[in-house]
Amino acid sequence: MTITYELGHSLYVNITNRCSNDCRFCVRNENSTVNGTDNLWLEREPDVSEIIEDIKKRDLKNYRELVFCGFGEPTYRFFEIIEVAKTVKKMLDIPIRINTNGHGNRINGEDITPYMKGLIDTVSVSLNAVSHEKYNEICQPMFEDAYEELLDFSQKASHYTNVILSIVDILPPEEIEICQKIADSIGVKLRVRHYIES
Repeated sequence: MTITYELGHSLYVNITNRCSNDCRFCVRNENSTVNGTDNLWLEREPDVSEIIEDIKKRDLKNYRELVFCGFGEPTYRFFEIIEVAKTVKKMLDIPIRINTNGHGNRINGEDITPYMKGLIDTVSVSLNAVSHEKYNEICQPMFEDAYEELLDFSQKASHYTNVILSIVDILPPEEIEICQKIADSIGVKLRVRHYIES
């Protein structure tokens, strides 16, 4: 069972396969891996001690950051992330990032963003679309107001950590420009990622 895996210069942590979206473009619809090596379909969700032990098998000094991102939405296990982050920060002050769809507050039934302060250095939120309608079409979320939810989450999180909205470069230039305005309007950064085909 793959809990941690390497991608680029980062160590990634795969802790759940649950997700509140069913994105049409999701790599897991076609593959069991993102790095060509590790199968990210979990037999079960690892507990906090298992996650920490798996991280300890790696030399954290070899990585630029630790990233909670796998074949699922990590904020389904947000409070486990916080416990792991506390332990990791005592081991080494490595930057910690969460890659998320921004539904964490809805998933957990409360505003989870204050818990990030001093533990989560960056939150990368997948924006994916320029509007509610387009988001629902391509991301197929479990709840109707998912797009508004991710924007609200991003703005709240920006009070406690560095927030980046991300989109892929297959969007037309005019939509990328709209996404930049959306990011500006809530006071966060925008990152245009290169689209990697599955």
